[in-house]
Amino acid sequence: MINSKRPLYSLGIFITALALCAFCVDSFTNDYFIAIVCFAGINIVLAVSLNLTNGFTGLFSLGHPAFMAIGGYTTALLTFSPDKKPLFLPDLPLWMVPIHVPFFPALVAGGCLASLVALLIGSSVLRLKGHYLAVATMGFLIIVQVLLNNSESVTRGPLGLNGLEDFTNLYWVAAWVAFTIYFCWKIKFSSLGRAMLAMREDEMAANSLGVDLFAMRNFALVSGAFFAGIAGGLWAHLITAVTPGSFSLIMSFNLVVMVVVGGTGSITGSALAAVFFTLINEAFRPLEENFGIYGVGEIVTSLVLISILIFRPSGMFGSSEPGFILGRHKPQTGN
Repeated sequence: MINSKRPLYSLGIFITALALCAFCVDSFTNDYFIAIVCFAGINIVLAVSLNLTNGFTGLFSLGHPAFMAIGGYTTALLTFSPDKKPLFLPDLPLWMVPIHVPFFPALVAGGCLASLVALLIGSSVLRLKGHYLAVATMGFLIIVQVLLNNSESVTRGPLGLNGLEDFTNLYWVAAWVAFTIYFCWKIKFSSLGRAMLAMREDEMAANSLGVDLFAMRNFALVSGAFFAGIAGGLWAHLITAVTPGSFSLIMSFNLVVMVVVGGTGSITGSALAAVFFTLINEAFRPLEENFGIYGVGEIVTSLVLISILIFRPSGMFGSSEPGFILGRHKPQTGN
């Protein structure tokens, strides 16, 4: 059986450990290692939130980078200095020039705008299923990229926005990782989460029990889009630049791989897979920079995915969390 209070205890321990690790990494390591940890944290936010959309409800969305782009550009524009806007964006609408807000409200605004867009497109694309939904969300991603490329007065087109403030640090990333995992954890271990998982396993049975399938899909898409928008804002202000080409189908593929390898429905699995693939890509970066050997990280990622699909199709943890986190124990029996 499962101790119902154990997940919250484990989550509290995890958040405390995360804060301590963030302090130690920030105090005793160099900027390069801190940047890697920040990228790993952003990938955790993306993978766990995509698991909320794809893993909990069984959707197959490839539009996560599109929501990430919306959040990234929104945050960048809101935090961009009014003194720099006339120089970088001379054709920017006049009403947008004086707008300047702090980093946190800009992040939340980016996430909310991504959620609003997800709500608008969800009313149509969520009536599709399987590979039809995947193609529709892929089309949405391409539409967002085209709009960003053509809206030169606001986005500078293919050049993107650079010279952004480096607001993102280890503590911002750690805080959003903790909140993302907490939010998804509370959803999973609630009646709402059980309804989502039931819908994923058998839509007809879930519908017969009163589960509103369309509302569940919408909630999952909108919630996942919010965290993707947050991750986009963190990412933009970590590398201090944002371009339309950064949010591509390759990024969609990498995020889906993290969810599949970790286990569709497993929060722990998604987080661990995000860290693993971040380190894999970083480990092979010297080959690209020093020897011009490109694509090794993508090849290794594909091989890991193929191996998982052959030998463990459900992923590392399937839909569950590790037993020591959930507090499984054998029922006591009398003498």
